Amino acid sequence: MKLRVNGLEFSYENKKILDQMDFFVKEGEFVSLLGPSGSGKSTILKILTGVLMPQQGQIMADDRQIYGVTELFAYMPQNDLLFPWKTILENVCLYGYVHGSLEEVRREAKENFSLFGLAGYEDRYPSELSGGMRQRAAFLRTALCRADILLLDEPFGALDVITRGEMQDWLIHMRKRLNKTVILVTHDMDEAIYLSDRILILNESPARITGEIVIEEKQRDRQWLYGQGELRKEIHRRIMGES
Repeated sequence: MKLRVNGLEFSYENKKILDQMDFFVKEGEFVSLLGPSGSGKSTILKILTGVLMPQQGQIMADDRQIYGVTELFAYMPQNDLLFPWKTILENVCLYGYVHGSLEEVRREAKENFSLFGLAGYEDRYPSELSGGMRQRAAFLRTALCRADILLLDEPFGALDVITRGEMQDWLIHMRKRLNKTVILVTHDMDEAIYLSDRILILNESPARITGEIVIEEKQRDRQWLYGQGELRKEIHRRIMGES
């Protein structure tokens, strides 16, 4: 198993956020965490990155227990966080700057600019790019990290609805090429349905995993998504705790 979380508990200022959280993610799987606002979805990602430490529980990756900050995870927040004074190439190579592998990361970045729809923008600055292009640059920066598991914290949440849809379409086509295990936090039911192999449903805080939806369709497009009315109803019922 690529990742297994057992009995995870976390409290903040005497308020319990996570209560006996258990879940797993398989190698190469795309799993979404879906639940109400404040249910601890982003907290789970921050615990996985080592930014927060749980009060209880165990995190296993590749059958090894992990603690604190590791290089197993690469985290992408909602905002692109590109440095405005650096070029796009310099921004996406941040991992190389930090870890002393700049030339290798620069070479890999240049090879992927076209794939990420950024060809010709290597020497531009973030202010010269559209919102969608900035997010693709941030995604490339995340993908260039030497991490097996990508943690995406509402990465398209700050975009307008049209650009967000375009980014979702782009990610659908990028999945196989990325060859990564992905955990996505989202409030968007359609986004979870469209992108995921499995959807894990959280209840309100203190949160646990209360349900799992498996999406078996492999050939997905917008027409397929528009026809998933019954699945949306089922997910909504589970989020609301209805039988």
